[in-house]
Amino acid sequence: MKAIVLRELGPPEKLQLEEFPDPIPGPGEALIRLKAAALNHRDVWIRMGRYAGIKLPVILGSDGAGEIVELGAQVDRALLGQAVVIYPASEWGSDDRVPGPAFRVLGMPDQGTYAQLIAVPAQHAFPITEGLSFDEAAALPLALLTAYRALVSRAQIQAGETCLITGIGGGVSTFALQIALSLGARVLVTSGSEAKLERAKTLGAAGGANYRNSDWGKRILDLCQGRGLQVVVDSAGGEAFEKALELISPGGRVVTYGATTGPAKQVEVRRIFWKQLNLLGSTMGTGQEFESALAFYGRHRLHPIIDQVFPLSQTAAAHRRMEAGEQIGKIVLKME
Repeated sequence: MKAIVLRELGPPEKLQLEEFPDPIPGPGEALIRLKAAALNHRDVWIRMGRYAGIKLPVILGSDGAGEIVELGAQVDRALLGQAVVIYPASEWGSDDRVPGPAFRVLGMPDQGTYAQLIAVPAQHAFPITEGLSFDEAAALPLALLTAYRALVSRAQIQAGETCLITGIGGGVSTFALQIALSLGARVLVTSGSEAKLERAKTLGAAGGANYRNSDWGKRILDLCQGRGLQVVVDSAGGEAFEKALELISPGGRVVTYGATTGPAKQVEVRRIFWKQLNLLGSTMGTGQEFESALAFYGRHRLHPIIDQVFPLSQTAAAHRRMEAGEQIGKIVLKME
């Protein structure tokens, strides 16, 4: 098969298209001919050496969709030919609250989806929601699952609440926007790009603030229109997380699933106990949550926001776009 193989760390040019041995499905596994894959920031961090436990060579990619073309032993033969989207992880474990020690994500250490073929446990292949293309289905897995767990499982967001999503533009944040709006919440956003703020409003956000402006917190509170801010979903960490504790209303929930700007160095602990806040960590999600997220997406007839589609041979260009941070939504790779 053709695959993008990362053999050494470095710039996007290290992502080379080459021939790679076809995977063989073992007992309980399904072989999927991928039609599309999608990028996550995790892929970029691995390529740049900013991720723990890197093992090379590796085929990156956690997101993928395609057709089942071969089955291992002990798998229902009726699955052959089914169009599926892949759960992006393995071995969550028996405790739904936290992943177990064997938990891992596709695309390192296991071979990922930047390839024409992939073998995964058959129970990790879920039917594609009616009305979605392969490109759209491939955009879902890691980002949709992360957003769903953060907002639904952890924050338990409710209709009528006001929610702030920091750093709008990436895959998880755009899925979070869709989920919150579908549940009847009022959504505010932040970004360092005026263009992204305007795009978010066309997608349903009630307004937003540019975090490059020193008074962005005041702008968010003004947009709350006296209703308060009940939920913050943050991927930035750093000053954004510190500001979230200041802006959130008493009894509110702050969910963090990332720290792209680094650690929060000046957390005001008194705000946490005096305001009776709930601080919630979240990452990825269980197979059951993935199934629930797909059902939610189908029930609300949603479609992912796709920024740009690249052929597999132009994976390096796709990585450059993600590094530039200009995208709104998911960057997708189409198999050739």
